[in-house]
Amino acid sequence: MLGNMMFKPLLISSLIEHAAHYHGDTKIFSKEVDGHIVETTWLEISKNAKRYANALKSLNLQPNDRVATIAWNNHRHLESWYAISGSGMICHTINPRLFPEQLTYIINDANDKVLMFDKTFVALIASIQEEIPNVQHFVCMSEADPEITKVLPGVKFYDELVAAQKASFEWPEFDENTASSLCYTSGTTGNPKGILYSHRSTVLHSFVTCFPDTISLSSREIVLPVVPMFHVNAWGIPYASAMVGCSLVLPGPDLDGKSLVELIDRYDITMALGVPTIWQGLLTYARTSATKLKSLTRTVVGGSSCPPSIISEFKDRYACDTIHAWGMTETSPLGTINQLKAKHGELSEDEQLKIRLSQGRPPFGVSIRITDEENGTNRLAEDGRQTGHLQIKGHWIIEHYYNKDMALLTEDGWFDTGDIASIDSDGYLSLSDRAKDLIKSGGEWISSAELENIALEHPGVAMAAVIAAVHPKWDERPVLIVKKHSENQATEECVLQVYQGKIAKWQIPDKVIFVDEIPISGTGKMVKKDLREKYSRILFE
Repeated sequence: MLGNMMFKPLLISSLIEHAAHYHGDTKIFSKEVDGHIVETTWLEISKNAKRYANALKSLNLQPNDRVATIAWNNHRHLESWYAISGSGMICHTINPRLFPEQLTYIINDANDKVLMFDKTFVALIASIQEEIPNVQHFVCMSEADPEITKVLPGVKFYDELVAAQKASFEWPEFDENTASSLCYTSGTTGNPKGILYSHRSTVLHSFVTCFPDTISLSSREIVLPVVPMFHVNAWGIPYASAMVGCSLVLPGPDLDGKSLVELIDRYDITMALGVPTIWQGLLTYARTSATKLKSLTRTVVGGSSCPPSIISEFKDRYACDTIHAWGMTETSPLGTINQLKAKHGELSEDEQLKIRLSQGRPPFGVSIRITDEENGTNRLAEDGRQTGHLQIKGHWIIEHYYNKDMALLTEDGWFDTGDIASIDSDGYLSLSDRAKDLIKSGGEWISSAELENIALEHPGVAMAAVIAAVHPKWDERPVLIVKKHSENQATEECVLQVYQGKIAKWQIPDKVIFVDEIPISGTGKMVKKDLREKYSRILFE
């Protein structure tokens, strides 16, 4: 016997319809590629999404056709998301920071029919145009510009396409399991792999994102998604924001500390989301400015492990909570998020901080476990001490990669993340490292992430990466690679001194290498593969 309730498919179009109808006058601020700010509303975003949906229809696109975007966080990008997915096509966000060879591979693998791009990327698109023959339409996300037409003959312009259409469009209704958007991994180990999200998984992910025990998103917030829209759909924030009707400040291409502080202070931003390298840059600038970040109540940090120094500085200097989260492209990305339980209110601040340093616990909708073997099924105890291979399953977790026939899940249906971790009795996850980044020295494991976080406690260290270097006696030993703050006179001796009393002596790095830059991937993570290739035999020199 079935229940007697109405059925409505969970579709992305319902999010923008809700925002337009019940939060239509809520402001959206968008920083454009030329630096000026466009002020719009959820109602105007909805109208332009419908206009662009009509424009896509006029280009003879069909349901499930892929429409690619190479763009920053701005109002046109937001409008196009709802137009593409809402009308039954697939929104394929592409990371512009990838190598041209990876870009052409991704576009061809997805068989994109339309390629949309910000002005910033005109030269990039021109350089790969001949390598992507299946793209039928190139759309520059700007007003008409004859100089761009010279570079890309036949290019269409977003503003002209939108202006030529009516703001009336009936969003189609279809199966909620229909594909909605496509993201690719960063391709640090081989070619990037595609993850195809559904309308159902996206809407469920949005619901849970708003929960008080996740980021507690509401219509009263003014949110700054620094995480790019091409990085796992900006962690789903553009969707969750429409669900609650909050105000958005879209930062465009300027993600430096000064630009972000100015946006926070100008628009009274209450919550911001980004990777640790973003917050390091913001805090560095904030220390030398007059800002008090008085409106900012919390930052959400993900993408890689958050150094304790970031959490402490936000709290102590700016009375701002840092919410530690973990996820992957394959998990939409929300896997765990760190919110304290009621019983933790009785703990001291130091004890609470220790808990906050973990990656948090799963929200409703996902489950995690650790096993003794990669892709194994033998579950280990969740006692906070045992470490194993982290696996996950749930409503918005990948089942298989796009265009790939490879078996992806364990025999009992879990996705192995490639991380090594422990889980305590309350479900709090603590990542030890990526399996490939662990250092095995004399038969014992050393966490590179832990060593990096300790190094960042030194005031002269701007970035820190730890890799395994080959050793004649111990097989592998940790080597610390440091980018210093400008004009800081940090030495190897004083940096290594930070480790005293914090870890066992045998875990302290054997060597410190000072460099001008540490390679960063398109998603803001350190590219350790390049560092290993360059320095893996440094202890023999």
